[in-house]
Amino acid sequence: MPEPWDYKKAGLDLEKYAETMAGIAPLLTRTWGISVIRPPFQAKGGKGGSFASMFDLDPTAGFFRRKYKHPVIVTCTDGVGSKLKIAAMMQRFDTVGIDLVAMSVNDLICTGAEPLSFLDYIAMHADEPVMTVQLVKGISDACLESDCALVGGETAILPDFYQPGDFDMAGFCTGVVERSGVIDGSRVEVGDAIIGLASSGIHSNGYSLVRKVVFEAAGLNIDSHVPELGKTVGEELLTPTRLYVRAVRAILSHYPVKKQGVIHGLANITGGGLPDNLARILPPGRRANIVRGSWPVPPVFSWMQRLGSIADAEMDRVFNMGVGFVMVVSPSFEASIRAQLKGQKIESWKIGEIVAGEQGVSIG
Repeated sequence: MPEPWDYKKAGLDLEKYAETMAGIAPLLTRTWGISVIRPPFQAKGGKGGSFASMFDLDPTAGFFRRKYKHPVIVTCTDGVGSKLKIAAMMQRFDTVGIDLVAMSVNDLICTGAEPLSFLDYIAMHADEPVMTVQLVKGISDACLESDCALVGGETAILPDFYQPGDFDMAGFCTGVVERSGVIDGSRVEVGDAIIGLASSGIHSNGYSLVRKVVFEAAGLNIDSHVPELGKTVGEELLTPTRLYVRAVRAILSHYPVKKQGVIHGLANITGGGLPDNLARILPPGRRANIVRGSWPVPPVFSWMQRLGSIADAEMDRVFNMGVGFVMVVSPSFEASIRAQLKGQKIESWKIGEIVAGEQGVSIG
């Protein structure tokens, strides 16, 4: 008589799944403020839970204590990309969760919005409780730093889709902004100052090229020590994406858009680099003139460029080159804003200005 089939034999271990859920539950609840409605049985220590998360929009409490008059919901979704391959090679999974959150919240704040809630999707070959807890720990840490509630997610075990050791992640973020305070680039004017905020390194874009250059062209491995970087290849490539939420939100609170008009445009510098991402917030007849050499380029970029004989133009359009976020501001407030960023422990530079001309970005 053939051996009977069950879910475990098909590749899904429900006992391990329960272990995983028990491990990540406290990583979610520690990010919840008063606006997250807790499932009643879960709140009493039971096993019950909701089929969907709920966020209280009470205009007199929680996130809405500022009493929005015309709130606009803002949504973002993104992933980490092939940087996950580096995490798998290193067998270190506590930083890519930070990348996952950063990829969405750094986009979301470009509208002037504040993040409210975040959900994740993790897919893998087999249930790995320890690995999953590490991944969610990074997500939870980043949500705390971004004042955002991690309200739930999904762990998909797909043995027929993923090979052992493979996994993928996606994130989904919701935020809110006052309609009159939306930042969309329409206020960008000739003479505006362009402030570049320091990145923490490569962030989470361009890793398909990074991996080809470092591991195939240069023949290095994850443990190779790079003297000019002062660390191993794996340590450098796994540096998490910088979170800009608190710093940018603090400046927006200091200069309310609807009253001051100080902050004219915000851009998250991801895939496409400065040329593509800054161009997205420029109105017709406005051109961003970026001065090369006006900020220090981190050594990781010159190291990669040398390893792969990569042209300057290709580096500019693939990587952030040390500028992870951009603020286009009224020139009278540039010094004040940079001082505030310094107080938030983020280095910044004036990297150019807005001029009249064909819509786009020049770097020279």
